[in-house]
Amino acid sequence: MSNFIVKKVAVLGAGVMGAQIAAHLINARVPVVLFDLPAKEGPKNGIALRAIENLKKLSPAPLGIKDEAGLIQAANYEDDIALLKECDLVIEAIAERMDWKHDLYKKVAPHLASHAIFATNTSGLSITALSDGFDADLKSRFCGVHFFNPPRYMHLVELIPTATTQPQILDQLEAFLTTTLGKGVVRAKDTPNFIANRVGIFSILAVFAEAEKFGIPFDVVDDLTGSKLGRAKSATFRTADVVGLDTMAHVIKTMQDTLHDDPFAPVYKTPAVLKGLVDAGALGQKTGAGFYKKEGKAIKVLDAKTGQYVDAGKKADEIVVRMLKKEPAEHIKLLRESTNPQAQFLWSVFRDVFHYIAVYLEQIAGSAADIDLAIRWGFGWNSGPFEDWQSAGWKQVAEWVKEDVEGGKALSDATLPAWVFSGPVAENQGVHAAAGSWSPATQSFEARSTLPVYQRQAFRAAIKGTAAADSRKAGRTVEENDAVRIWVSEGQDDVLVVSFKSKMNTIGPDVIDGLTRAIDLAEAGYKGLVVWQPTSLQLGAPGGPFSAGANLEAAMPAFMMGGAKGIEPFVKKFQDGMMRVKYASVPVVSAASGIALGGGCELMLHSAARVAALETYIGLVEVGVGLVPAGGGLKEAALAAARAAQAAGSTNYLQFLTSRFQSAAMAKVSGSALEARQMGYLQPSDRIVFNVHELLYVAQNEVRALANAGYRAPLPTLVPVAGRSGIATIKASLVNMRDGGFISAHDFLIASRIAEAVCGGDVEAGSLVSEDWLLALERKAFVDLLGTGKTQERIMGMLQTGKPVRN
Repeated sequence: MSNFIVKKVAVLGAGVMGAQIAAHLINARVPVVLFDLPAKEGPKNGIALRAIENLKKLSPAPLGIKDEAGLIQAANYEDDIALLKECDLVIEAIAERMDWKHDLYKKVAPHLASHAIFATNTSGLSITALSDGFDADLKSRFCGVHFFNPPRYMHLVELIPTATTQPQILDQLEAFLTTTLGKGVVRAKDTPNFIANRVGIFSILAVFAEAEKFGIPFDVVDDLTGSKLGRAKSATFRTADVVGLDTMAHVIKTMQDTLHDDPFAPVYKTPAVLKGLVDAGALGQKTGAGFYKKEGKAIKVLDAKTGQYVDAGKKADEIVVRMLKKEPAEHIKLLRESTNPQAQFLWSVFRDVFHYIAVYLEQIAGSAADIDLAIRWGFGWNSGPFEDWQSAGWKQVAEWVKEDVEGGKALSDATLPAWVFSGPVAENQGVHAAAGSWSPATQSFEARSTLPVYQRQAFRAAIKGTAAADSRKAGRTVEENDAVRIWVSEGQDDVLVVSFKSKMNTIGPDVIDGLTRAIDLAEAGYKGLVVWQPTSLQLGAPGGPFSAGANLEAAMPAFMMGGAKGIEPFVKKFQDGMMRVKYASVPVVSAASGIALGGGCELMLHSAARVAALETYIGLVEVGVGLVPAGGGLKEAALAAARAAQAAGSTNYLQFLTSRFQSAAMAKVSGSALEARQMGYLQPSDRIVFNVHELLYVAQNEVRALANAGYRAPLPTLVPVAGRSGIATIKASLVNMRDGGFISAHDFLIASRIAEAVCGGDVEAGSLVSEDWLLALERKAFVDLLGTGKTQERIMGMLQTGKPVRN
């Protein structure tokens, strides 16, 4: 076995996609050179340099740490082309013009390393046609690698071979994309727009056609086709605005230019409303107007009939919303039978997409799984179109689609393939089975890829109907109650795992009891404990929240009976639970993704080590409900500042405390795990994992590594603190903020209590205090604030509306 190590990557083209692909490579710690044409004026690398600088301004942020934009090496094709020899992977990402790409290939091909993989990030051009003119060796190392925008956040990458691409090249690239860049890879056939854009853009065109037919306004369409269908919140037309209407028109044109004989060809005509917007320069979000337009604080939406912008915000009919809450088989039936235009619209869109994927499955994909995963990962659907069809009752829905096609109601008269009605799919009642997913080419149910990289994924993205393990039930349960499940993975029974079962994995007294019990069990017979959360989404695919923090609702009965003082035992129990984690005699490793806020952050801080997915957002946010962190988060800030001061040979503890105080006082949440490391919530030794499906695997191995190295819990120690002089310095700056109107009087009070806790209270600077002393300061501040009317207003506002109250 030989290692495939990508030491350096070149990205050709510093446009929107090229620059953001380069940014994500930097996130993943892969050195990258970003090429573009030499600038006609100023520095010759000016085009690439401007693109790199612009990365800092984009939202959502392409970089985990904005200041790391400078790590991207700028280059131009005249002066720096020799740098290509150093690159193991070269990704071309210039404009979608076949002639421009061929011109560039002629220029760079002689300079590529003999082992380098050469890939194009085209969104739909023929990979085979792009390779015309290559010698046999380069053809064997060439393929398509289609990232979705924005590359940091979109999970999907389509990998498209030609007939001459070496299989080993594809396997190596799939492993790199999966583990190093954290992507979900789908192999697509070399057909126009590949899989996700082919099906996804068709589904959008179907929405255009059916919305016009049934007279549904654009904002109502978006209300119907977003989260209510289990799809991206931005739905259809908002998504189009974000992507760019010119980009959408370009992808549609690729279908027009390459699919002339297609029975659905009339559908590929650019919708008149889209053409009109593009011609007018209204390209969506980047130009300030598209289907939507912001005027002051008001959001306007285009009225298709008048061409004018009107107030947005119209909603779906309540009767249709109620239909969508039913089980799939029932809601599809109700939509089809209803006379409500919105219901008819939704049934028509479902029908059109089911019709299309059945007709084109064999032509565009290896199996039905590839279509479902591509649409889920590339377009943000919770379930793929084949999964939807199968869940709604395969045979019945197939008959309804056939009936509509024969009745002239569909967008094409193309006949459904025979395999839909007879043979293995009909017998199985769907395209997904325990053995795998249907492939018309092989006339069998094909299993998912078994590349070694997937052995790192205890729970791969599940597909409904297949034999995927449910991460909420898989493995062997050691103990379970309403609060937690304590279990071991199959074949991994030396490491214990605890998973919470509360809403948003909040931490109440019962979860603390469960966590403590898990540590007891781990100490009795395991190498250590991993805290890892499954999620119900897509049969338990990982990636949900680690923990939204302490369960305030669970504490309310104690508050109602004993007032603020009645909460103190709850807070003390929480603190004791965190200290049990810290001083466990076996390593406790937190494996986090999504949000880790408040008590979730404190659980991570007290763990022996942390493993975090790149998209983990960590912070102490208690000030949002008028409280201070009281699970040891401020205590850990004081300890970290003392360690940093000691390492620097300084006794100015406040200097090393200021940023940590500000993070808590401003409820600052990291924008990535990389930024969390900068903020001190993760340590330099903590692992950052790019593929969330590998999180549990890495955490289990981290426990083993610690245990095998002879892990010992830290010894309790006394902590030097900033004391009363530190408190006074912080309060002086807070007074200025309060008097200047930047913070309210209650904000001043909360921040002052945070300052008192992190500085160690009313003691001399440099005084040594215990962890218990610091915890008592946190606890007192928490209880005192809870007794104030303004904090109670903030808590009730958050519980009732989910939004912070400013008072």
